[in-house]
Amino acid sequence: QVQLVESGGGLVQAGGSLRLSCAASGSIFSINAMGWYRQAPGKQRELVAAITSGGSTNYADSVKGRFTISRDNAKNTVYLQMNSLKPEDTAVYYCNGGIATYEYLEVWGQGTLVTVSS
Repeated sequence: QVQLVESGGGLVQAGGSLRLSCAASGSIFSINAMGWYRQAPGKQRELVAAITSGGSTNYADSVKGRFTISRDNAKNTVYLQMNSLKPEDTAVYYCNGGIATYEYLEVWGQGTLVTVSS
């Protein structure tokens, strides 16, 4: 069974930093694009950042210049470095990946809560 497990969420003051990690485990042949999404209370889930297997990245306008996505293909892990955090960044952050096992799966993590206090 393939799964994504996030870690690194927590409570931080505005202006602070957090680093999220998402590790894939299971019978994995390869991982294509991976991304971080977030969902704030009462709002739809939105894309925060994504990275291809080759390292190309894209970001939501609201996080450009503050967040950095990266990946370690050898560890099947994707990271999200979040700097200059704002209260509006408060949300549950979810990891997503396109994973090739014996079939191709789109897999979601369970989510990790990030709370930014003002």
